[in-house]
Formats: sequence, C-alpha cells, structure tokens
Amino acid sequence: MTSDSAQQLEISTVPQNDLAVDCHLQVRLKTEGERLLLILPPEAAMPGAASWSDLWQQLKHRLNAGERFWPANSTVHLMAQDRLLDGQKLQAIADALLEVQLQLQRVYTTRRQTAVAAAAAGYSVEQQPPTYSLNQTPSEPAQLLAEPLYLQITVRSGIEIRHPGTIVILGDLNPGGEVVAAGDIFVWGRLRGVAHAGADGNRNCRIMALQMEPTQLRIADAVARAPETPPSQFYPEVAYVTPGGIRIARATDFSKTHLLLNS
Repeated sequence: MTSDSAQQLEISTVPQNDLAVDCHLQVRLKTEGERLLLILPPEAAMPGAASWSDLWQQLKHRLNAGERFWPANSTVHLMAQDRLLDGQKLQAIADALLEVQLQLQRVYTTRRQTAVAAAAAGYSVEQQPPTYSLNQTPSEPAQLLAEPLYLQITVRSGIEIRHPGTIVILGDLNPGGEVVAAGDIFVWGRLRGVAHAGADGNRNCRIMALQMEPTQLRIADAVARAPETPPSQFYPEVAYVTPGGIRIARATDFSKTHLLLNS
C-alpha cells in the first residue's frame, strides 16, 4: 500500500488501434505526487524522430481528448528531454496548456539551447546531463561539467535556474530568484537572490557578481547570508570557501591573492 504522495496516475488517451505503440514514444500527461508532468518523447529513442507537427498534434489530442484529471490552474512541468525547443515552440505549448487551464511553470531539458530559450521566456529551468533520466540520481558523480550556460536575462522572483556546469548571467538575479550550478556562478549585474555554486559538492567553486547583495550564498555545503547592514559602496566581489566558511572579497584583491598564487 503506497502513500498518497507516492501514488502516480498516468492519463492515457491512446486510441484502441494504437495500443501496440510504445507509450514512451508518445506525448504523455502524468501526475507524480503533486506535479503534473507533460512528457515529450526523446529524439534519441526514435530513429525516425517525430516532427514538431506530429508532436503538436499528439499534444492537442492529449489535452482535449476524454475526461480531464487535473484541477483548474494546475502548474505543469515540461519534460522536454533532448527535444530542441525554441521560444516560439515553448510559447505554443504554454498557450495550448492555458486553453485547458494549465500553466507551464518549469522546463527540464538536456539541451542547452532549450534551457536558454526557456529561461529567456521566464520559466524555471533545470538542465541535466543526458546520461541519466530526470527522475534518477547518477550512480557516480559526473567527472566533467557540462558546457557553461550563458543567459542574457533578469532572473525574476519565483524563477529557478539549474545547470550541471557553470552559469553566466548577463543581468540581475532578483530577490526570490535562485540559480543553482554544479560549477561557478557569474552574475554580470546585481546578485540579490539565492546563488548555489558547486551544487554537487565542489568546494572550490566560486560566485562572482558586479554587485553582491545576496539573500543567500551557498558553495557546496557551506552557506552564508548577506550582512544586515549593506555596504555604502559596491565593488565586483568573489565569494569562495575558506576553512572558516564562505568569505567575500573584492575581485581585484581576490585575483592578487588567489589567482596569481595558482598561476
């Protein structure tokens, strides 16, 4: 007997004559705990990968066929997997969901281009390596980080960006926004939200911002909060881990004391 939180309900609307088709190669809607997942079939698993028009028709069929099992205004997590989606396609998916009183909130993807498009459109994003599924933890920590994720956006309140490498943001990280990276975090603007570098446990990672006013900083398992009294002047600063915890130094001082010593 499973608990309510562990129960899963998959909404199946496959026509009778399609029962021989692998359901994992179809667009699916699935409840998982309190989440409603919209799952797109992976391109890698389909030799003749379905075109966007095919996926679009499947999506419309799933949303409009039969009885709906979701409460009005439910939020949706889009499991895009290795599908390449640009801003126009993401907007089309969001509009289709709105027509049935669903709201797209978060996008999971293994593609950097899709992650960039989703972040630019204002959705929370989690980019994950393609070597394991979205619901699994890899058996061993990844030795190589993913390519850096470059975003020219403002991370607004309620938005969360996750990436298995370094994240570079040309813009601000607002209060209520969160950025989580397995590598370093560089904010070419004001960092006023939550930044977590070295999320896989690497205490050598760093966080840098032109203006450091964080709600919270985390590097691996070390945590620091901003001082109650903000400084009168701001300079580009770097946060890094010392034996005594996270320390913040001016970028110019950090480069002299750390980068030159390691060169």
